[in-house]
Amino acid sequence: MIKKLYDKCVEWAGHRYASPILAIEAFIESSFFPIPPDVMIVPMVIAKRKKFIRIAMIATIFSVLGALFGYLIGYVFFNEIGYKIFEIYGYDDPNFLKEKFSTKGGFFSWLGILFTAGFTPLPFKLLTISSGFIHFNIFFFIIICVVTRGLRFFLVSFLTYRYGELFGPFLEKQGAKWSIIIGFLVLIIATLIYFLLK
Repeated sequence: MIKKLYDKCVEWAGHRYASPILAIEAFIESSFFPIPPDVMIVPMVIAKRKKFIRIAMIATIFSVLGALFGYLIGYVFFNEIGYKIFEIYGYDDPNFLKEKFSTKGGFFSWLGILFTAGFTPLPFKLLTISSGFIHFNIFFFIIICVVTRGLRFFLVSFLTYRYGELFGPFLEKQGAKWSIIIGFLVLIIATLIYFLLK
């Protein structure tokens, strides 16, 4: 099922309406869809290399809007919709998240988790829904989504622009590992900046 969805997203990248489809895919991926926008970004940039900034911008804007939709699901419709999405991804008891958030330092630990999930292949949709569920600060939520999603999609788009078809296979094989490494490095830098400015 996931492989079919993946192949379909790659196919959509060559569609004449690829940009609107990317916008929809980026939106729903932040709230429930399993395939990340990167799958469409790479072939789209290869086909239209001069538009790599526009493609990354579309993915970023609509991913953030989708994240806000995920937040709404968690905030208002968790029992009706959010819980079912958690079950689909194999999580039966999301209530522990509220306990984690309510502990000392919970706000900053959640900030770190959300930041990491926004940049890496971790299930971002579960974090957007959870953020609404635990009533995480909406202002910080939007900032983190813009920074992490933008950083991720602009990096993927630029590297595809720079290295073309060579980057696609690399992303499939090594993308998860390197995005986690870079995500943690960015998180460490952001933490250091925070404490220096505090």
